[in-house]
Amino acid sequence: MSEETKALASEGVQQQGAPEVKEKTTRVAVVQQADNDSSDDEKDLGGADEVDDEEILADLPDDQDEINLIHSRLKSVSKLGLQRFTQLKKLCLRQNHITTLERESFSSLKELEELDFYDNGIKSIGDALEECTKLEVLDLSFNLLRHVPDNLASHPALHTIYFVQNKISHVSGLEPLGRTLRSVELGGNRLRKIEGLESLENLEQLWLGKNKISKLEGLGNLRKLKILSIQSNRITKIEGLERLENLEELYLSHNGVQRIEGLEKNTKLRTLDVAANFVPELENISHLVALEELWINNNKIGTLQNLESQLKHIKTLETIYLEHNPVQEKEGANYRRKIILALPQIKQIDATYVKQG
Repeated sequence: MSEETKALASEGVQQQGAPEVKEKTTRVAVVQQADNDSSDDEKDLGGADEVDDEEILADLPDDQDEINLIHSRLKSVSKLGLQRFTQLKKLCLRQNHITTLERESFSSLKELEELDFYDNGIKSIGDALEECTKLEVLDLSFNLLRHVPDNLASHPALHTIYFVQNKISHVSGLEPLGRTLRSVELGGNRLRKIEGLESLENLEQLWLGKNKISKLEGLGNLRKLKILSIQSNRITKIEGLERLENLEELYLSHNGVQRIEGLEKNTKLRTLDVAANFVPELENISHLVALEELWINNNKIGTLQNLESQLKHIKTLETIYLEHNPVQEKEGANYRRKIILALPQIKQIDATYVKQG
């Protein structure tokens, strides 16, 4: 994982960005109003060249399968005439000023699979999307939600939801999606506890960064989980992961973890990130024989003594971050050389690649 990608995870932002766009069979409409960098005052005043909402989609054929209305100053979708696009599969309404959703606008979109409301002012979706029964991906990130939307049972095909950066303090209502959900993103909310996830038996990715969670709990039923990101919370102890035997990536940076422990059953881990915690020594990871990346920078490690015994035999290990630990200053110019001698398989130490040969 690159430092840029890792930083995004720490911010509670989707690492994969917007949902992957499938190969299209018909023309995609991308509509962006002019002067996207206008000030808020200019947006409110409008201009002579501004297009009326009713005209934005006027030239598109009825069989359009994808529409992107990004930063188009929309306050509502009611005038867009979406009802005629009965073959629409993907609708992107990112970075607008939409606050409410009308059921009439979406009732005929029965083929809709992906819906993106990223960065608007939505507080609730009500029953507006109940007819969109084929919906697979829903992005409501950067809005004003105070709870997980109701009526999710209307979407039996939903497998990915993005609710990043809202005001959600409790998780409930996901039970109807227990068999279909594969990825849940709830980073940047107001969660204090991991709850309401017990029914998600097929979940593979869970993103909870930038909340106020103090304990790893409520994860035991997520037996198929591959990625768990809970960076920038208040975790002090690694625990409650013993049943997650399929876990491949664990992100715990920027917490209050005081010891590496509780990973005895997580032998499939490829990435372990415990950067920016209070870990005093490298321990209890020698059994992670599939490990490829270890991030343990910005901790309290004062010696390289355990490096060889814990990691030398792990042939898959390519990257280790150890910088900004007391040991870096202690070893001085010998820091990199000693790591290379202890771990000859390593290809990258901190942000610098190891010279080969």
